[in-house]
Amino acid sequence: MGNLSLVTIIIIAANVIISFKGFNDYGFFDKYKFNVGGVRRGEQIRLFSSGFLHVDNAHLFFNMFTLYFFADVVIAYLGNIKFLIVYLGSLLLGNLLSLVFHKNEYHYSAVGASGAVTGIIYSAILLRPDMSLYMFFIPIPIPAYIFGIGYLLYSIYGMKRQIGNIGHDAHFGGAIGGYVITLILASWLFKENLLMIGLLALPIILLFVLKKTGKL
Repeated sequence: MGNLSLVTIIIIAANVIISFKGFNDYGFFDKYKFNVGGVRRGEQIRLFSSGFLHVDNAHLFFNMFTLYFFADVVIAYLGNIKFLIVYLGSLLLGNLLSLVFHKNEYHYSAVGASGAVTGIIYSAILLRPDMSLYMFFIPIPIPAYIFGIGYLLYSIYGMKRQIGNIGHDAHFGGAIGGYVITLILASWLFKENLLMIGLLALPIILLFVLKKTGKL
Protein backbone atom coordinates (compact mmCIF):
# COMPACT_ATOMS: atom_id res chain seq x y z
CA MET A 1 0.00 0.00 0.00
CA GLY A 2 1.08 3.58 -0.52
CA ASN A 3 2.38 3.79 -4.09
CA LEU A 4 1.42 6.48 -6.58
CA SER A 5 0.33 5.30 -10.02
CA LEU A 6 -0.45 7.75 -12.81
CA VAL A 7 -4.22 7.28 -12.44
CA THR A 8 -4.00 7.97 -8.69
CA ILE A 9 -1.97 11.11 -9.36
CA ILE A 10 -4.59 12.29 -11.87
CA ILE A 11 -7.45 11.74 -9.41
CA ILE A 12 -5.60 13.49 -6.59
CA ALA A 13 -4.69 16.38 -8.91
CA ALA A 14 -8.32 16.74 -10.04
CA ASN A 15 -9.49 16.83 -6.43
CA VAL A 16 -6.86 19.41 -5.48
CA ILE A 17 -7.50 21.70 -8.46
CA ILE A 18 -11.31 21.59 -8.22
CA SER A 19 -11.29 21.87 -4.43
CA PHE A 20 -9.00 24.93 -4.48
CA LYS A 21 -11.24 26.49 -7.11
CA GLY A 22 -14.15 25.95 -4.73
CA PHE A 23 -12.21 27.37 -1.76
CA ASN A 24 -11.78 30.65 -3.60
CA ASP A 25 -15.03 30.85 -5.56
CA TYR A 26 -18.22 30.31 -3.55
CA GLY A 27 -20.39 30.60 -6.66
CA PHE A 28 -18.51 27.66 -8.21
CA PHE A 29 -18.70 25.70 -4.94
CA ASP A 30 -22.44 26.32 -4.60
CA LYS A 31 -23.12 25.37 -8.22
CA TYR A 32 -21.37 22.01 -8.09
CA LYS A 33 -21.83 20.78 -4.50
CA PHE A 34 -24.26 17.94 -3.78
CA ASN A 35 -27.60 19.55 -2.99
CA VAL A 36 -30.88 17.65 -2.85
CA GLY A 37 -32.91 20.54 -4.26
CA GLY A 38 -30.45 21.05 -7.11
CA VAL A 39 -30.38 17.37 -8.04
CA ARG A 40 -34.16 17.13 -7.95
CA ARG A 41 -34.31 20.17 -10.28
CA GLY A 42 -32.37 18.13 -12.83
CA GLU A 43 -28.78 19.15 -12.01
CA GLN A 44 -27.44 15.59 -11.97
CA ILE A 45 -23.88 16.82 -12.54
CA ARG A 46 -23.82 17.52 -8.81
CA LEU A 47 -23.82 13.77 -8.14
CA PHE A 48 -20.31 13.64 -9.63
CA SER A 49 -18.89 17.14 -9.25
CA SER A 50 -19.48 17.23 -5.48
CA GLY A 51 -17.04 14.34 -5.11
CA PHE A 52 -14.17 16.62 -6.21
CA LEU A 53 -15.02 19.49 -3.86
CA HIS A 54 -13.99 19.70 -0.20
CA VAL A 55 -14.81 22.06 2.65
CA ASP A 56 -11.19 22.81 3.62
CA ASN A 57 -7.57 21.68 3.36
CA ALA A 58 -7.88 19.13 6.19
CA HIS A 59 -10.91 17.49 4.56
CA LEU A 60 -9.09 17.32 1.23
CA PHE A 61 -5.84 16.02 2.75
CA PHE A 62 -7.51 13.26 4.76
CA ASN A 63 -9.41 11.90 1.76
CA MET A 64 -6.43 12.03 -0.60
CA PHE A 65 -4.06 10.58 2.00
CA THR A 66 -6.45 7.64 2.52
CA LEU A 67 -6.79 7.15 -1.24
CA TYR A 68 -3.00 7.13 -1.54
CA PHE A 69 -2.77 4.17 0.85
CA PHE A 70 -5.41 1.95 -0.76
CA ALA A 71 -5.50 2.81 -4.47
CA ASP A 72 -2.51 0.68 -5.48
CA VAL A 73 -4.07 -2.48 -3.98
CA VAL A 74 -7.10 -2.14 -6.25
CA ILE A 75 -5.01 -1.15 -9.27
CA ALA A 76 -2.70 -4.14 -8.77
CA TYR A 77 -5.65 -6.56 -8.97
CA LEU A 78 -8.04 -4.80 -11.35
CA GLY A 79 -5.95 -2.41 -13.46
CA ASN A 80 -6.37 1.31 -14.07
CA ILE A 81 -9.66 1.33 -16.00
CA LYS A 82 -11.51 -0.93 -13.57
CA PHE A 83 -10.07 1.08 -10.67
CA LEU A 84 -11.64 4.20 -12.19
CA ILE A 85 -14.94 2.36 -12.57
CA VAL A 86 -14.86 1.43 -8.87
CA TYR A 87 -13.90 4.98 -7.85
CA LEU A 88 -16.51 6.82 -9.91
CA GLY A 89 -19.20 4.19 -9.33
CA SER A 90 -18.68 4.41 -5.56
CA LEU A 91 -18.82 8.20 -5.74
CA LEU A 92 -22.13 8.03 -7.59
CA LEU A 93 -23.69 5.36 -5.34
CA GLY A 94 -22.61 7.26 -2.23
CA ASN A 95 -24.46 10.36 -3.39
CA LEU A 96 -27.45 8.35 -4.57
CA LEU A 97 -27.82 6.80 -1.12
CA SER A 98 -27.62 10.31 0.38
CA LEU A 99 -30.36 11.34 -2.02
CA VAL A 100 -32.54 8.45 -0.86
CA PHE A 101 -32.07 9.28 2.82
CA HIS A 102 -32.48 13.05 2.40
CA LYS A 103 -34.90 13.23 -0.54
CA ASN A 104 -37.30 15.54 1.28
CA GLU A 105 -34.58 17.81 2.71
CA TYR A 106 -34.24 20.25 -0.19
CA HIS A 107 -31.49 22.25 1.52
CA TYR A 108 -29.33 19.23 2.40
CA SER A 109 -25.84 19.67 0.93
CA ALA A 110 -22.56 17.75 1.04
CA VAL A 111 -19.16 17.63 -0.63
CA GLY A 112 -16.12 15.41 -0.59
CA ALA A 113 -14.53 12.31 -2.07
CA SER A 114 -15.32 10.22 1.01
CA GLY A 115 -17.85 7.99 -0.75
CA ALA A 116 -15.43 7.24 -3.60
CA VAL A 117 -12.51 6.68 -1.22
CA THR A 118 -14.59 4.41 1.03
CA GLY A 119 -15.49 2.40 -2.07
CA ILE A 120 -11.80 1.96 -2.84
CA ILE A 121 -11.13 0.88 0.75
CA TYR A 122 -13.84 -1.80 0.57
CA SER A 123 -12.68 -2.93 -2.83
CA ALA A 124 -9.17 -3.34 -1.40
CA ILE A 125 -10.55 -5.28 1.57
CA LEU A 126 -12.37 -7.68 -0.77
CA LEU A 127 -9.28 -8.16 -2.89
CA ARG A 128 -6.88 -8.43 0.07
CA PRO A 129 -8.89 -9.57 3.12
CA ASP A 130 -5.63 -10.68 4.72
CA MET A 131 -4.49 -7.06 5.03
CA SER A 132 -4.01 -5.54 8.46
CA LEU A 133 -4.86 -1.91 9.10
CA TYR A 134 -3.43 0.39 11.73
CA MET A 135 -5.46 3.09 13.47
CA PHE A 136 -3.86 6.02 15.27
CA PHE A 137 -5.68 5.30 18.53
CA ILE A 138 -5.31 1.48 18.48
CA PRO A 139 -1.74 0.17 18.96
CA ILE A 140 -2.36 -3.24 17.36
CA PRO A 141 -3.10 -4.20 13.72
CA ILE A 142 -6.77 -4.74 12.84
CA PRO A 143 -7.75 -7.38 10.23
CA ALA A 144 -9.13 -5.53 7.22
CA TYR A 145 -12.45 -7.38 7.20
CA ILE A 146 -13.04 -6.57 10.91
CA PHE A 147 -12.41 -2.91 10.14
CA GLY A 148 -14.80 -3.06 7.17
CA ILE A 149 -17.66 -4.60 9.10
CA GLY A 150 -17.09 -2.34 12.10
CA TYR A 151 -16.97 0.80 10.00
CA LEU A 152 -20.25 0.01 8.25
CA LEU A 153 -21.93 -0.73 11.57
CA TYR A 154 -20.66 2.60 12.90
CA SER A 155 -21.98 4.32 9.76
CA ILE A 156 -25.42 2.85 10.39
CA TYR A 157 -25.24 4.11 13.98
CA GLY A 158 -24.09 7.51 12.71
CA MET A 159 -27.01 7.71 10.27
CA LYS A 160 -29.50 6.74 12.98
CA ARG A 161 -28.13 9.17 15.57
CA GLN A 162 -27.04 11.85 13.07
CA ILE A 163 -23.59 11.99 14.64
CA GLY A 164 -21.46 14.97 13.67
CA ASN A 165 -21.35 16.91 10.42
CA ILE A 166 -20.47 13.74 8.52
CA GLY A 167 -22.18 12.17 5.51
CA HIS A 168 -22.42 8.67 6.96
CA ASP A 169 -24.92 7.70 4.27
CA ALA A 170 -22.50 8.73 1.50
CA HIS A 171 -19.74 6.67 3.15
CA PHE A 172 -22.04 3.66 3.37
CA GLY A 173 -23.23 4.10 -0.21
CA GLY A 174 -19.62 4.32 -1.36
CA ALA A 175 -18.82 1.11 0.50
CA ILE A 176 -21.75 -0.63 -1.20
CA GLY A 177 -20.46 0.66 -4.53
CA GLY A 178 -16.95 -0.65 -3.89
CA TYR A 179 -18.34 -3.97 -2.72
CA VAL A 180 -20.79 -4.60 -5.57
CA ILE A 181 -18.70 -3.22 -8.43
CA THR A 182 -15.62 -5.14 -7.34
CA LEU A 183 -17.59 -8.39 -7.21
CA ILE A 184 -18.90 -7.72 -10.73
CA LEU A 185 -15.42 -6.94 -12.06
CA ALA A 186 -13.64 -9.71 -10.14
CA SER A 187 -16.15 -12.57 -10.08
CA TRP A 188 -13.32 -14.99 -9.24
CA LEU A 189 -13.63 -13.72 -5.67
CA PHE A 190 -16.74 -15.87 -5.25
CA LYS A 191 -14.53 -18.95 -5.56
CA GLU A 192 -11.67 -17.71 -3.39
CA ASN A 193 -13.28 -15.56 -0.69
CA LEU A 194 -16.95 -16.56 -0.44
CA LEU A 195 -16.96 -16.49 3.38
CA MET A 196 -15.47 -12.98 3.42
CA ILE A 197 -18.00 -11.81 0.83
CA GLY A 198 -20.79 -13.07 3.07
CA LEU A 199 -19.36 -11.44 6.20
CA LEU A 200 -18.94 -8.06 4.52
CA ALA A 201 -22.50 -8.28 3.20
CA LEU A 202 -24.02 -8.48 6.70
CA PRO A 203 -23.97 -4.73 7.51
CA ILE A 204 -25.37 -3.96 4.03
CA ILE A 205 -28.25 -6.38 4.60
CA LEU A 206 -28.82 -4.85 8.04
CA LEU A 207 -29.04 -1.36 6.53
CA PHE A 208 -31.74 -2.37 4.07
CA VAL A 209 -33.70 -4.25 6.75
CA LEU A 210 -33.63 -1.20 9.05
CA LYS A 211 -34.65 1.08 6.19
CA LYS A 212 -37.45 -1.26 5.08
CA THR A 213 -38.83 -1.53 8.61
CA GLY A 214 -38.68 2.23 9.16
CA LYS A 215 -36.06 2.03 11.91
CA LEU A 216 -33.56 4.17 10.04
